[in-house]
Amino acid sequence: MPVEITTQADERLRKETFFATLVKRPELGSIAGLVLVTVFFLFTADSAMFTLSGIMNFLSPAAQLGLLAIGAALLMIGGEFDLSIGSMVAFAGMIFGALTVNAGLPLLVAIPATLLAAALVGLMNGQLTIRTGLPSFIVTLASLFILRGLTLVGLKWLTGGSTQLRGVRDAVAGDLLTPLFSGDAFTGLFAKLAEMGLIETFNNGAAKVPGIPVEILWFLAMAGAATWVLLRTPAGNWIFASGGDANAAANSGVPVRNVKVALFMFTACCAALLAIMQVLDAGSTDARRGFQKEFEGIIAAVIGGCLLTGGYGSAIGAFFGSIIFGMVVIGLTYTKIDQDWFQVFLGGMLLLAVVFNNIIRKRVTGER
Repeated sequence: MPVEITTQADERLRKETFFATLVKRPELGSIAGLVLVTVFFLFTADSAMFTLSGIMNFLSPAAQLGLLAIGAALLMIGGEFDLSIGSMVAFAGMIFGALTVNAGLPLLVAIPATLLAAALVGLMNGQLTIRTGLPSFIVTLASLFILRGLTLVGLKWLTGGSTQLRGVRDAVAGDLLTPLFSGDAFTGLFAKLAEMGLIETFNNGAAKVPGIPVEILWFLAMAGAATWVLLRTPAGNWIFASGGDANAAANSGVPVRNVKVALFMFTACCAALLAIMQVLDAGSTDARRGFQKEFEGIIAAVIGGCLLTGGYGSAIGAFFGSIIFGMVVIGLTYTKIDQDWFQVFLGGMLLLAVVFNNIIRKRVTGER
């Protein structure tokens, strides 16, 4: 007679509820914040804010900030900071402007060369941080001033005394790569939608929204790619391990030093990509470009769930944190509220995000 074998679940293993799993997600705070901010503007802002043109108005600056925030988020998850990304926007803009206007190079050469210059600065920041043992906060704070100063000196040398370099739009006119980094995408589709009466139009029949600004598409692509790397690749595990406990990760075979240096290089390249887009859109570059964006990028990453101690966070959180920024800074113009309240909001959101993230960290780690 066959013997029936029964298995009993290990009492030490407890299945976690969906709510408990949800609460531990790093992007929860930014999603909740986005919902609250949206509800706030639904009741206080002009209805035009949530039309198609209004949505594009706040998504465009959100996307530009988001390119910095996603790079900053990955670096923070890896346990480091980069306070030089705002100055990198100006410095990379100067390099790009010099290559296109002064050297007359096509975008096929100018864009990779600009990204390479940014990567070299990121490499320098990473190596200095790793080899000296100094906090990345100090190393990149020094880089912030060095890059801003080099930009001022370099632009004066390139232009004969001005801190603004013009003529970029004329220099790249007709270049096949320009539409990939500047202007609007899907203009034909939006024109067709306008003809069909599906989107808002001006009196002459032209669409109020000619297309999707390309920075929004880059923002979506960057957020998706960064999320995939973090959650679906060994490199993502290395990033979390390097920021969580660098010594334990190194003892487990994780190339911690290489991971951190690569993250510094990636963050610098994100700033350079933003610089290229801004310069192409404006047709010029200047020494104040990217001013204080390093703080906004880091704050967006913190709002998105990144811990200041490293080892925890998400690219999607930084994605939503950036949208909150864009919605508030543009949304205030649709209300009667003084726009200087944005600074108050900035500090308040940072404080709330840090407190919330600290509570989540204790739940995840079991600290009391």
